[in-house]
Formats: sequence, structure tokens, C-alpha cells
Amino acid sequence: MNKESRKQIVHKGSVTYFTKHFERTLFFIMTLLMLGWGLWEKVQAYLGQ
Repeated sequence: MNKESRKQIVHKGSVTYFTKHFERTLFFIMTLLMLGWGLWEKVQAYLGQ
């Protein structure tokens, strides 16, 4: 199967499957969002708001 023709998200029955690349990208983005949120909360606590 060609890499471009493969779907990144496949739903079969009640299970959702992701490609390895898509899953790693998704978790990397979620990690960056959590890091940003944590920094934002820390800055707000430091500034006393």
C-alpha cells in the first residue's frame, strides 16, 4: 500500500486506529499545549492574578 493512499485515521467497529506518525504528531502537539498551559498558569501565579 502506498504511504500517500493510507488514511491516517481508520474507524472499524467501535475501535479507532491511527498511523504511528499521526499518533506521534498528535501527542507532540498535545505535549506542547500542556507545556504552554503550565507556563501560562505559572506566570499568572507569579504575577498574582
